[in-house]
Amino acid sequence: MKLLGKMIYVECFMIIMATWFVSMSYGHRAMMVSDVAEAPVIDDVVGSPTNGLDTSWYDARATFYGDIHGGETQQGACGYGDLFRQGYGLATAALSTALFNEGYTCGACYEIMCANNPQWCLPGSIKITATNFCPPNYTKTVGVWCNPPQKHFDLSLPMFLKIAQYKAGVVPVRYRRVACAKTGGVKFETKGNPYFLMILPYNVGGAGDIKFVQVKGNKTGWITMKKNWGQNWTTGVKLTGQGISLRVTTSDGITKDFINLMPKNWGFGQTFDGKINF
Repeated sequence: MKLLGKMIYVECFMIIMATWFVSMSYGHRAMMVSDVAEAPVIDDVVGSPTNGLDTSWYDARATFYGDIHGGETQQGACGYGDLFRQGYGLATAALSTALFNEGYTCGACYEIMCANNPQWCLPGSIKITATNFCPPNYTKTVGVWCNPPQKHFDLSLPMFLKIAQYKAGVVPVRYRRVACAKTGGVKFETKGNPYFLMILPYNVGGAGDIKFVQVKGNKTGWITMKKNWGQNWTTGVKLTGQGISLRVTTSDGITKDFINLMPKNWGFGQTFDGKINF
Protein backbone atom coordinates (compact mmCIF):
# COMPACT_ATOMS: atom_id res chain seq x y z
CA MET A 1 0.00 0.00 0.00
CA LYS A 2 2.98 2.31 0.36
CA LEU A 3 3.31 2.27 -3.41
CA LEU A 4 -0.28 3.42 -3.72
CA GLY A 5 0.45 6.63 -1.86
CA LYS A 6 2.86 7.62 -4.59
CA MET A 7 0.00 7.46 -7.11
CA ILE A 8 -1.62 10.50 -5.59
CA TYR A 9 0.26 13.67 -6.47
CA VAL A 10 -0.03 17.18 -5.12
CA GLU A 11 -3.15 18.78 -6.46
CA CYS A 12 -1.62 21.13 -8.99
CA PHE A 13 0.44 18.36 -10.57
CA MET A 14 -2.65 16.14 -10.66
CA ILE A 15 -4.50 18.76 -12.68
CA ILE A 16 -1.66 19.10 -15.17
CA MET A 17 -1.48 15.33 -15.58
CA ALA A 18 -5.24 14.73 -15.66
CA THR A 19 -5.24 13.99 -19.38
CA TRP A 20 -2.57 11.35 -18.82
CA PHE A 21 -4.71 9.74 -16.12
CA VAL A 22 -7.65 9.62 -18.51
CA SER A 23 -5.78 8.00 -21.38
CA MET A 24 -3.59 5.62 -19.38
CA SER A 25 -5.84 4.62 -16.48
CA TYR A 26 -9.32 4.70 -17.89
CA GLY A 27 -9.08 5.43 -21.60
CA HIS A 28 -12.32 7.42 -21.58
CA ARG A 29 -13.15 10.30 -23.89
CA ALA A 30 -14.91 13.49 -22.88
CA MET A 31 -18.71 13.23 -23.13
CA MET A 32 -21.41 15.80 -23.66
CA VAL A 33 -25.00 15.54 -22.51
CA SER A 34 -26.00 13.39 -25.48
CA ASP A 35 -23.65 10.60 -24.35
CA VAL A 36 -24.61 7.90 -21.89
CA ALA A 37 -22.33 7.34 -18.90
CA GLU A 38 -22.50 3.71 -17.88
CA ALA A 39 -20.68 2.24 -14.89
CA PRO A 40 -19.24 -1.26 -15.01
CA VAL A 41 -21.19 -3.78 -12.95
CA ILE A 42 -19.87 -6.40 -10.55
CA ASP A 43 -22.17 -9.36 -11.20
CA ASP A 44 -22.47 -10.78 -7.70
CA VAL A 45 -22.79 -7.39 -6.02
CA VAL A 46 -25.87 -6.58 -8.05
CA GLY A 47 -28.42 -9.08 -6.78
CA SER A 48 -31.85 -8.83 -5.27
CA PRO A 49 -31.91 -5.18 -4.26
CA THR A 50 -33.34 -3.71 -1.10
CA ASN A 51 -33.89 0.03 -1.52
CA GLY A 52 -31.68 -0.19 -4.58
CA LEU A 53 -28.84 -2.02 -2.80
CA ASP A 54 -28.01 -5.70 -2.63
CA THR A 55 -27.75 -6.30 1.11
CA SER A 56 -26.93 -10.01 0.90
CA TRP A 57 -23.91 -11.31 2.79
CA TYR A 58 -20.82 -12.44 0.88
CA ASP A 59 -17.47 -13.99 1.76
CA ALA A 60 -14.17 -12.12 1.59
CA ARG A 61 -10.95 -11.56 3.52
CA ALA A 62 -9.66 -8.57 5.44
CA THR A 63 -6.34 -7.30 6.70
CA PHE A 64 -5.02 -3.83 7.60
CA TYR A 65 -2.56 -1.21 6.47
CA GLY A 66 -1.14 1.91 8.08
CA ASP A 67 -0.63 2.54 11.78
CA ILE A 68 -2.97 2.92 14.73
CA HIS A 69 -3.47 6.61 13.89
CA GLY A 70 -4.48 5.93 10.29
CA GLY A 71 -1.11 6.74 8.77
CA GLU A 72 -0.87 5.74 5.08
CA THR A 73 -4.65 5.45 4.83
CA GLN A 74 -5.19 9.11 3.94
CA GLN A 75 -5.49 10.23 0.31
CA GLY A 76 -5.81 7.23 -2.02
CA ALA A 77 -7.12 6.06 -5.37
CA CYS A 78 -10.65 7.38 -4.81
CA GLY A 79 -9.35 10.95 -4.86
CA TYR A 80 -10.49 11.85 -1.36
CA GLY A 81 -8.03 14.00 0.53
CA ASP A 82 -7.85 14.44 4.30
CA LEU A 83 -10.27 11.74 5.41
CA PHE A 84 -10.61 13.30 8.84
CA ARG A 85 -11.52 16.70 7.40
CA GLN A 86 -13.90 15.09 4.93
CA GLY A 87 -15.70 13.14 7.64
CA TYR A 88 -14.57 9.59 6.87
CA GLY A 89 -12.04 9.33 9.68
CA LEU A 90 -10.63 5.84 10.25
CA ALA A 91 -13.79 3.94 9.24
CA THR A 92 -12.41 3.27 5.77
CA ALA A 93 -11.04 0.50 3.60
CA ALA A 94 -9.10 -0.09 0.40
CA LEU A 95 -10.83 -2.56 -1.92
CA SER A 96 -9.33 -5.28 -4.06
CA THR A 97 -9.76 -5.22 -7.84
CA ALA A 98 -12.82 -7.47 -7.68
CA LEU A 99 -14.64 -4.91 -5.51
CA PHE A 100 -13.10 -1.60 -6.59
CA ASN A 101 -14.88 -1.62 -9.96
CA GLU A 102 -12.47 0.87 -11.56
CA GLY A 103 -13.31 3.41 -8.87
CA TYR A 104 -17.07 3.31 -9.32
CA THR A 105 -17.39 1.69 -5.87
CA CYS A 106 -15.62 4.59 -4.16
CA GLY A 107 -17.91 5.97 -1.47
CA ALA A 108 -19.87 2.75 -1.00
CA CYS A 109 -20.44 1.59 2.57
CA TYR A 110 -20.09 -1.93 3.91
CA GLU A 111 -20.79 -3.84 7.08
CA ILE A 112 -18.02 -6.37 7.81
CA MET A 113 -17.67 -9.09 10.45
CA CYS A 114 -14.92 -11.60 11.09
CA ALA A 115 -16.15 -15.14 10.41
CA ASN A 116 -15.19 -18.81 10.65
CA ASN A 117 -12.01 -18.24 12.63
CA PRO A 118 -12.78 -18.46 16.37
CA GLN A 119 -9.09 -18.30 17.26
CA TRP A 120 -8.73 -14.75 15.95
CA CYS A 121 -12.22 -13.33 15.41
CA LEU A 122 -13.86 -10.86 17.78
CA PRO A 123 -17.64 -10.49 18.09
CA GLY A 124 -19.54 -7.70 16.42
CA SER A 125 -19.23 -5.89 13.11
CA ILE A 126 -17.92 -2.63 11.68
CA LYS A 127 -19.20 -0.23 9.04
CA ILE A 128 -16.72 1.37 6.66
CA THR A 129 -16.62 3.53 3.54
CA ALA A 130 -14.56 2.53 0.49
CA THR A 131 -11.92 5.24 0.01
CA ASN A 132 -8.94 3.49 -1.56
CA PHE A 133 -7.68 0.70 -3.83
CA CYS A 134 -5.62 -2.31 -2.83
CA PRO A 135 -3.51 -3.02 -5.94
CA PRO A 136 -2.80 -6.56 -7.12
CA ASN A 137 0.72 -7.98 -7.01
CA TYR A 138 1.28 -10.36 -9.89
CA THR A 139 4.86 -11.15 -8.85
CA LYS A 140 3.50 -13.41 -6.10
CA THR A 141 1.01 -16.24 -6.14
CA VAL A 142 0.62 -16.88 -2.40
CA GLY A 143 -0.71 -14.53 0.26
CA VAL A 144 -1.56 -11.74 -2.17
CA TRP A 145 -5.11 -11.02 -1.13
CA CYS A 146 -5.83 -8.19 -3.53
CA ASN A 147 -5.19 -10.16 -6.72
CA PRO A 148 -8.25 -10.96 -8.85
CA PRO A 149 -10.65 -12.60 -8.40
CA GLN A 150 -10.30 -12.38 -4.62
CA LYS A 151 -12.58 -10.07 -2.67
CA HIS A 152 -10.58 -8.31 -0.02
CA PHE A 153 -10.77 -5.31 2.32
CA ASP A 154 -7.63 -3.53 3.53
CA LEU A 155 -8.92 -1.85 6.68
CA SER A 156 -7.34 0.83 8.78
CA LEU A 157 -5.66 -0.78 11.78
CA PRO A 158 -8.14 0.62 14.35
CA MET A 159 -11.06 -0.84 12.39
CA PHE A 160 -9.36 -4.23 11.95
CA LEU A 161 -8.80 -4.43 15.72
CA LYS A 162 -12.56 -4.09 16.26
CA ILE A 163 -13.24 -7.43 14.55
CA ALA A 164 -10.00 -9.45 14.91
CA GLN A 165 -6.84 -9.78 16.94
CA TYR A 166 -3.71 -8.07 15.66
CA LYS A 167 -1.70 -11.31 15.44
CA ALA A 168 -4.15 -12.76 12.95
CA GLY A 169 -2.84 -10.50 10.19
CA VAL A 170 -5.54 -11.56 7.74
CA VAL A 171 -8.93 -13.09 8.51
CA PRO A 172 -11.95 -14.43 6.62
CA VAL A 173 -14.92 -12.08 6.80
CA ARG A 174 -18.53 -11.74 5.78
CA TYR A 175 -19.61 -8.46 4.22
CA ARG A 176 -22.66 -6.74 2.83
CA ARG A 177 -23.54 -3.36 1.35
CA VAL A 178 -25.33 -0.95 3.66
CA ALA A 179 -26.66 2.55 3.22
CA CYS A 180 -24.14 5.27 4.08
CA ALA A 181 -25.15 7.47 7.01
CA LYS A 182 -23.41 10.82 6.54
CA THR A 183 -23.80 14.04 8.50
CA GLY A 184 -24.73 17.18 6.57
CA GLY A 185 -24.98 17.67 2.83
CA VAL A 186 -22.95 16.28 -0.04
CA LYS A 187 -19.76 18.31 -0.47
CA PHE A 188 -18.24 19.28 -3.82
CA GLU A 189 -14.59 20.28 -4.20
CA THR A 190 -13.51 22.15 -7.35
CA LYS A 191 -10.18 21.62 -9.10
CA GLY A 192 -8.75 22.39 -12.52
CA ASN A 193 -8.35 25.50 -14.66
CA PRO A 194 -10.64 27.66 -16.83
CA TYR A 195 -10.62 25.00 -19.55
CA PHE A 196 -10.81 21.90 -17.39
CA LEU A 197 -13.24 21.63 -14.47
CA MET A 198 -12.83 18.72 -12.05
CA ILE A 199 -15.41 18.05 -9.33
CA LEU A 200 -14.85 15.74 -6.34
CA PRO A 201 -18.12 14.85 -4.57
CA TYR A 202 -17.68 13.44 -1.08
CA ASN A 203 -19.68 12.80 2.09
CA VAL A 204 -22.30 11.08 -0.07
CA GLY A 205 -25.07 9.32 1.84
CA GLY A 206 -27.44 6.58 0.69
CA ALA A 207 -25.76 4.20 -1.74
CA GLY A 208 -22.64 6.34 -1.44
CA ASP A 209 -21.08 5.39 -4.78
CA ILE A 210 -21.81 7.63 -7.75
CA LYS A 211 -22.84 6.34 -11.18
CA PHE A 212 -22.70 9.63 -13.07
CA VAL A 213 -22.59 13.39 -12.65
CA GLN A 214 -23.95 16.22 -14.79
CA VAL A 215 -23.07 19.90 -14.57
CA LYS A 216 -25.04 22.93 -15.78
CA GLY A 217 -23.97 26.54 -16.10
CA ASN A 218 -26.52 29.31 -16.14
CA LYS A 219 -25.75 29.65 -19.88
CA THR A 220 -25.68 25.94 -20.77
CA GLY A 221 -27.83 22.86 -20.68
CA TRP A 222 -26.92 19.78 -18.67
CA ILE A 223 -23.45 18.45 -19.57
CA THR A 224 -22.51 14.88 -18.68
CA MET A 225 -19.18 14.81 -16.85
CA LYS A 226 -16.64 12.04 -17.27
CA LYS A 227 -15.19 10.01 -14.41
CA ASN A 228 -11.50 10.85 -14.60
CA TRP A 229 -10.10 8.73 -11.77
CA GLY A 230 -11.53 7.60 -8.46
CA GLN A 231 -14.46 9.90 -7.79
CA ASN A 232 -13.09 12.90 -9.71
CA TRP A 233 -15.47 13.96 -12.47
CA THR A 234 -14.42 16.29 -15.29
CA THR A 235 -15.59 18.35 -18.24
CA GLY A 236 -13.67 20.37 -20.82
CA VAL A 237 -16.52 22.85 -21.25
CA LYS A 238 -15.53 26.33 -20.04
CA LEU A 239 -17.85 27.23 -17.16
CA THR A 240 -15.96 29.98 -15.33
CA GLY A 241 -18.05 33.05 -14.70
CA GLN A 242 -21.27 31.06 -14.66
CA GLY A 243 -23.42 29.92 -11.77
CA ILE A 244 -23.16 26.15 -11.49
CA SER A 245 -25.69 23.43 -10.73
CA LEU A 246 -24.86 19.75 -10.36
CA ARG A 247 -26.93 16.60 -10.83
CA VAL A 248 -25.66 13.43 -9.13
CA THR A 249 -26.92 9.87 -9.55
CA THR A 250 -25.83 7.12 -7.16
CA SER A 251 -25.51 3.43 -8.04
CA ASP A 252 -29.03 2.65 -6.80
CA GLY A 253 -30.48 4.98 -9.43
CA ILE A 254 -31.41 7.84 -7.11
CA THR A 255 -30.75 11.32 -8.54
CA LYS A 256 -30.39 14.57 -6.63
CA ASP A 257 -30.17 18.06 -8.15
CA PHE A 258 -28.00 20.66 -6.46
CA ILE A 259 -29.35 23.78 -8.09
CA ASN A 260 -27.35 27.03 -7.99
CA LEU A 261 -24.70 25.27 -5.93
CA MET A 262 -21.86 27.56 -6.99
CA PRO A 263 -22.16 31.34 -7.54
CA LYS A 264 -20.82 33.04 -10.67
CA ASN A 265 -17.62 34.05 -8.89
CA TRP A 266 -16.71 30.50 -7.81
CA GLY A 267 -13.06 29.54 -7.97
CA PHE A 268 -10.83 26.47 -8.09
CA GLY A 269 -9.77 24.86 -4.85
CA GLN A 270 -13.07 25.68 -3.15
CA THR A 271 -15.55 23.34 -1.50
CA PHE A 272 -19.30 23.88 -1.73
CA ASP A 273 -21.93 22.40 0.57
CA GLY A 274 -24.86 20.85 -1.29
CA LYS A 275 -27.03 21.21 1.87
CA ILE A 276 -28.97 18.02 1.03
CA ASN A 277 -27.90 14.38 0.93
CA PHE A 278 -29.10 11.01 -0.30
